[in-house]
Amino acid sequence: MSPPTGPEADADVLVVGAGPTGLLLAGDLAAAGVRVVLLERRDQESNLTRAFAVHARTLEVLDIRSVAEKLMETGTFLPGLRLFGPARIDLTGLPTRFAGVLMTPQYETERVLQDRAVRHGVEIRRGARVTGLRQDAHGVSVDVGPGPGTDGASYTLRARYAVGADGVHSAVREALGMPFPGHSVVRSVMLADVRLDSAPAQTPTVRTGDEGFVFLASFGDGWYRVIAWERGCDLPSDAPVDMEGLRALVRACYGTDFGMRDARWTSRFHSDERQVPRYRDGRVFLAGDAAHVHSPAGGMGMNTGLQDAANLGWKLAAVVHGQASDDLLDSYDAERHPVGRGVLRLSGGLVRAALAGSRVKRGLRNAAIAGAFAAPGVVRRGALFVSGIGISYPAPRGSHPLTGHRAPDLPLAETGDGKGPTRLYEALRGGTYVRVLPRGAKAPADGGGMPVTTVTRADASGTSLLVRPDAYVERAAETV
Repeated sequence: MSPPTGPEADADVLVVGAGPTGLLLAGDLAAAGVRVVLLERRDQESNLTRAFAVHARTLEVLDIRSVAEKLMETGTFLPGLRLFGPARIDLTGLPTRFAGVLMTPQYETERVLQDRAVRHGVEIRRGARVTGLRQDAHGVSVDVGPGPGTDGASYTLRARYAVGADGVHSAVREALGMPFPGHSVVRSVMLADVRLDSAPAQTPTVRTGDEGFVFLASFGDGWYRVIAWERGCDLPSDAPVDMEGLRALVRACYGTDFGMRDARWTSRFHSDERQVPRYRDGRVFLAGDAAHVHSPAGGMGMNTGLQDAANLGWKLAAVVHGQASDDLLDSYDAERHPVGRGVLRLSGGLVRAALAGSRVKRGLRNAAIAGAFAAPGVVRRGALFVSGIGISYPAPRGSHPLTGHRAPDLPLAETGDGKGPTRLYEALRGGTYVRVLPRGAKAPADGGGMPVTTVTRADASGTSLLVRPDAYVERAAETV
């Protein structure tokens, strides 16, 4: 790692953290023509993984970026999620092309996103550790030193904006002095990726007992993820995972250890619930685990971070290019902070249910969940939120009912040359706003500002839409 020289080493945006959130954001910025440098403290890519569930809304986000199909090839697509006892969240009725959940290791998601980022010209500097940060009215200065186990000189980078996507121990958040209030919900949770001689009848699946709980999920390639917690165990996060103890806990919960063997990776972590009070501090933004952390229940963590990035990227690009005022960036916190808070509440409720100590409490929990899931509306609301499909943003008073909601992937009318997009998410691949008009309607004259692509819907609906680059409806109207 050598220090940069000359003004060309600076960037419009510095992104810190080359996990899924940082990679998606940096790729979006570069695709929009923004000069971006991505800093990562690790000196090489990691083949370890914590996240493994890619939900429907995230797959839509990736579809807009032409990489969803590549990721789908790496894992197993499941129709739903199993909770406790008979409770199951059925995802097959979701209004999307991706009505289910993809189980794939996080490193596969990172690989696909890194390939895209590099293809768009992102400069990734590995072994680069953020040691300080200062901001003023014109930009951000970030001090960079060699990462752990690496050599190199220290230097300072200058950019208009910076984004901390550097995880739960964020150096950017620390440099800002931003509080990260919250607490540990469950401690010393074990993770392991293993082989099984006999497969569970269904995955993913979770079982609880007097000794603790165990979650099992298949990656679809012969490897299984185990997430387990032993009641009364409070070992530190760096304590090794005893495989015989893990097998015993699995046997206690399932009646068998499925012939568990060949662990390729083990780890421990404390499951925290934390969220920063705001996602923006002047010219610096926080995204992903740097802004919010919660239990792995529901598999929403990585997905929430990726959707943070999808929300922020186009806004930063618009401001950098002078297409929008800096005020647009305030909407990132206004829209994404409530979503992070909702994920904390839901995942926290799920993990607390898993911690039920006695058989009586577990029986009451299962009965309550079964009763709630007997109501179709409850199941559908749960599916919409967990998948991300039902997440919406605040709309001005008096707006059309569709304003602030996710835009579905509408079929589009054929263009005269037959080369145009056939559905809305293909039209969004250009990174612009997309105006969707009913058949026969004429496009209004553009008044400057954000670039707009105009398309015609293929159905008979008379609703026109102005869709943001992140596939949310900014305005809608009915044809008179």
